[in-house]
Amino acid sequence: IKYCAVIISILFAAGMPFFYLMAEIDDAPGIIVIGLVIIFASMVIAVFAAVLQKLLKEAIDIKSENDLTV
Repeated sequence: IKYCAVIISILFAAGMPFFYLMAEIDDAPGIIVIGLVIIFASMVIAVFAAVLQKLLKEAIDIKSENDLTV
C-alpha cells in the first residue's frame, strides 16, 4: 500500500503540467487544486501505512519477546 501510494503521488506530480495546461485552456483553476489534493491524499496514505507497518512490527517484536519469557 505504501509503495503504491508513493507511485500514485509521483505519477500525479509528473502529470501536473498537463493539469496546468487543461486549467489554462478551460479557465478552471479548480483542476490544479484537485491534482494537488490527490497528491496530498496519497502521500498521507503512504505515511499512515508506514506508521502502521512500524507499529505492527514493534508489536510483533514485543509479543515474541514476551512469549520467550517464562
